[in-house]
Amino acid sequence: METLKSAVPDALKQEISNSTPSQLPSTCSSLLDFFHNLPQFHQMIKDLTDPSVALCCKDRNAALEAKLKGNECFSKGEYSNALLFYSKALHLAPVDMDDMEINLVALLYVNRASTLQKMGLLLECLRDCSRALRVSPRYAKAWFRRGKANISLGKFEDAIRDLNISLMLEISSSGKRQIEAELKIALDEFKRIGIPGKKTNQNQSEVPDEPDQVKLQCLLTTTKGRGMFCVDDVSEASLVHKEDPYAAVILKKCRDTHCHFCFNELPADAISCASCSIPLYCSDWCQIQAGTPKFDKSSNSFSGLEGLADDLKNYMSDVVLAGASTLDTGHIAEHRHECHGFHWPLILPSEVVLAGRILVKVIEQNRRASADSNLVGFLDLSHNYLQLPPESKLEMHIYSIILLHCLQHFYRTELPISGIMVSKPVILLSQIQVNSMAVVRMQAPEVKGPIYEPGNALTSNLEQVKVGQAIYVAGSFFNHSCQPNIHTYFLSRTLHVQATEYVLAGSELELSYGPQVGQWDCKDRQRLLEDRYSFTCQCTCCSELNVSDLVINAYRCTKLNCLGVILDRTVTTCEKQKLKLLIDAPTVYSKQVEKLKDANIAEVACHVFESDYMLEPQHCLVCDSYRDLEASCAAISQTVSCCKRLQDAIASNEVPTNILLDAVKCTDLLRTIFHPYNKRIAELEDNLAQAFCLVGERQAAIDHCKASIQILEKLYGVNHIAIGNELIKLASLQILVGDSAASGSISRITAILSRYYGSHADEIYPYLQYLKGRQDAD
Repeated sequence: METLKSAVPDALKQEISNSTPSQLPSTCSSLLDFFHNLPQFHQMIKDLTDPSVALCCKDRNAALEAKLKGNECFSKGEYSNALLFYSKALHLAPVDMDDMEINLVALLYVNRASTLQKMGLLLECLRDCSRALRVSPRYAKAWFRRGKANISLGKFEDAIRDLNISLMLEISSSGKRQIEAELKIALDEFKRIGIPGKKTNQNQSEVPDEPDQVKLQCLLTTTKGRGMFCVDDVSEASLVHKEDPYAAVILKKCRDTHCHFCFNELPADAISCASCSIPLYCSDWCQIQAGTPKFDKSSNSFSGLEGLADDLKNYMSDVVLAGASTLDTGHIAEHRHECHGFHWPLILPSEVVLAGRILVKVIEQNRRASADSNLVGFLDLSHNYLQLPPESKLEMHIYSIILLHCLQHFYRTELPISGIMVSKPVILLSQIQVNSMAVVRMQAPEVKGPIYEPGNALTSNLEQVKVGQAIYVAGSFFNHSCQPNIHTYFLSRTLHVQATEYVLAGSELELSYGPQVGQWDCKDRQRLLEDRYSFTCQCTCCSELNVSDLVINAYRCTKLNCLGVILDRTVTTCEKQKLKLLIDAPTVYSKQVEKLKDANIAEVACHVFESDYMLEPQHCLVCDSYRDLEASCAAISQTVSCCKRLQDAIASNEVPTNILLDAVKCTDLLRTIFHPYNKRIAELEDNLAQAFCLVGERQAAIDHCKASIQILEKLYGVNHIAIGNELIKLASLQILVGDSAASGSISRITAILSRYYGSHADEIYPYLQYLKGRQDAD
């Protein structure tokens, strides 16, 4: 990329940096003509699309090498390492290659199945055996391994069938004796129990019934463009909207840990694409929906098996064809165009790969409608091209040209490249920048050892991890608010939108694009939204005074027992704008004042109710006392290294006594400088809770955890999801000490999470389920 950027003439760069959307066909055409005469460009396209130089092709030799390492680990009883090597070998193995007259992929599936069985992962073992049989239906060892897995699962009737088929296919006498021994075990157990085990369908999972979604209306607003409004009243915790993505892509950092289709964590028996080594999937269903080419030999399953009973032939057919589900009707496979030995999906940024998937979907939809492949019917989404800096405009031009050339290797003459065609993905990339959603998963920190041992409570932060990026067409019409009335979450790749409060009919439904009230103050929120999404937030919290924005970074009054806030210059400037808006609207002034009084602003800033009050930095907003913030900041700087040492000690899971005592002293000092509701104090209390837990002083940890929560409740409100996350920490500590208050904490957590996730709270927060289990056990 840097080579191409530096090669572009300055005059053309200037033309691109000044371009508007209407000028894109011209600027794209000029850059396209320049690149077509540039050898470096043609070399880059070759590197990205030539299968002979790609890193993503299958590699038989590398697969065999990984298989041998897996065999060594298995023979030593190092089953975790053996699993890693067999999985690597499966990722690299060509599906149509043999190893000692046995299909290499089938052999590797059976080897991994043996490892999984040794590790007690029986369902995963069973699935791998079935995968081996889809590739090689007459593989006796796969039927034998499947039979053993079914015995361990108590499915003796299936085990008997598996072993009988294995016995028919096995040619060696020693192998037959081994099968007969297992068959006797299965028959004896079947006779003893007499009831076949319940069959389960591995390709489907039970999905709880979803409540009806509310009726929505997309309307044009005066200040924010289109927005989503509710037609009727919406109750708290109602499911507002549910949507599958128009297109989605996994983030690079999660390629080895999460499924490339549904974005769930990969199981031990993850499977790869049959033709390339880029994606990994959690199931056969996800693999097929993504569009991986199919390979199986089920058509010749029964040749030479004339002696096999009809019921066993039917059973054999059921097993071999069980994973041969087809692509959903109307679904356009998102990986197929990437799966021909091309290198570019591995190299280009995730948002560019996502743009490629959107382009392909439009092309395929046009194909089905017998329309020209000119990218008509493009997504009707807002974009921020005009507001982009020159560097971003140039990069989007270059990536668009590269992307179309890469796609042309799949679509050939169906995708002619011109200035007009290149302008489409340029706009698309700017649409992705402002409309795409990060698909997230809740990541609970590991708890090493039993929860009742010192230091093993969950006291570190619960975090949402971004695993994917997706475009939800209807979902993109929901506008932003720093204090939203809806919340988004993801089950698999499906977007769910849920109301977190009662919403009156005709009201706009707004979600949060970034930090909310309570996380950052107003000026920092607005700066991020402007930088990332190119708009100035005018939501209620950014245009009206609120307690959280006043106290989150405030200093305390120098007068004892006064709760008034003292603001620095930057915060004062932002809050002055809100105060001016309030004073300049005399018709609503008295109404707004009453609203602010109800919000308890008087205890921290009663002066704001005076119509002639001039908000000044360094002066208390209750008693007008002065604080020298330069001296205060100097004192704060003396505590930075102490706080950092504590955080480092917590990260290492070892907190020396001297570091802990110094941190307590620093916190006491900072309490004399920062306002009692300042978020820095809450963060320090949280760190102390973690530290005291690590040294085994659980009651002290509980006290500091409670102190942190009390401050956060002032910043967020008592029913915010952030409070639910903090209460999970508190409950885990309370369970440690046998405190009966844990049940009350867990009840609060459940109520809060239900507002945000409905019946899916336990699924999204697995640690909550664990806490409930620990509480019941105690």
